Amino acid sequence: MVGTTIYKLYEPILHKLNRHYLLGFLTEKEVNFMARLPNVEFRQMVPMIRDPDFYEDEKPRQISWPEYNEAQIKEARETLEFIRNQVDQTQYLNTPGKAGKPLTDPKELAKAVLACEALGFTERNAQGWLGIIGPFFGIRESLDDKTIGDAYDKIEVTHLLKQVFETTKTSDGKLSGDGTGLETSRKQNYESTKKSGEYMTSIVDSREIVQAFDVSGEQECKAMHKLIKKVYGDSLRLDAGVNDRQLVTKVVEQGMIPYVFPKKNNKLNGDQAWKQMYLELFYDVMQWLTEYHQRSHAESFHSSFKRVYGSITKRRVTAQLNQVTARIILHNRRRQSYFSKILSPTG
Repeated sequence: MVGTTIYKLYEPILHKLNRHYLLGFLTEKEVNFMARLPNVEFRQMVPMIRDPDFYEDEKPRQISWPEYNEAQIKEARETLEFIRNQVDQTQYLNTPGKAGKPLTDPKELAKAVLACEALGFTERNAQGWLGIIGPFFGIRESLDDKTIGDAYDKIEVTHLLKQVFETTKTSDGKLSGDGTGLETSRKQNYESTKKSGEYMTSIVDSREIVQAFDVSGEQECKAMHKLIKKVYGDSLRLDAGVNDRQLVTKVVEQGMIPYVFPKKNNKLNGDQAWKQMYLELFYDVMQWLTEYHQRSHAESFHSSFKRVYGSITKRRVTAQLNQVTARIILHNRRRQSYFSKILSPTG
């Protein structure tokens, strides 16, 4: 049973053994032998569960085609209304010492950035199109291509987009984390992006709705230490690349059950969170793996995200952050729309 605390069953036995030892019923050698953690057996097991043939993947989630088709049909109108309504509800960045009204309303700029990413516009394309459809987004100012391009570099836009993102991160509690390279040209691949710092680490739920993300280029495990403080859930699945004892402890402190795939040299010795996680794996392998392999939703998100939106076209740090944030906002909106239609088929 998932969540069965093997260690909690194991812990009273240890207390009893220690009590008997203190009373003189058992020798120290006998206590150590009976309380021995199965490290040898655990290490022998890990290479087996890494074999692709060991675990049979569950069938992919079936697409509910009526709701999917409805979401596609309504996507244009829903996206326009979403951008207008959500940005209008945000609060402006209050910058101490910076007097006067900005030349262009930051909300208009945030809407322009979202519109460009939603429709795949370049700045020049956007200048022409926003002159026609801008009012539907709530864009009333005349924005030229330079103004639209500069919008990506503004921290005022970052501030607004962050607020919109927070409204899109509803969660079902079943979380998974992963990292991926972000391509900035067709010639780049995973390894080159990882080395150049153009790298994204993210946490999604089982609906592939993004809960937190990092595009600073920071090493995946370090980024994950920060991201888990920004999410709420029942459980979190991570691969062996972030196999870290302190991280497991922090996940438990956040109220989540950790499922971190083991490395072949891992030992069961450690604090309660680490020991409990791998004793549960050791004593109920298939059930643990069934939970862990829901992590495929994180990989699926990264794959679809790059397929839908393509390469990152911005070069400067703030511009890249705003571009990725806008794309994740649009991705989350689309996923929420689809799943809301499944829950309410009549629309």
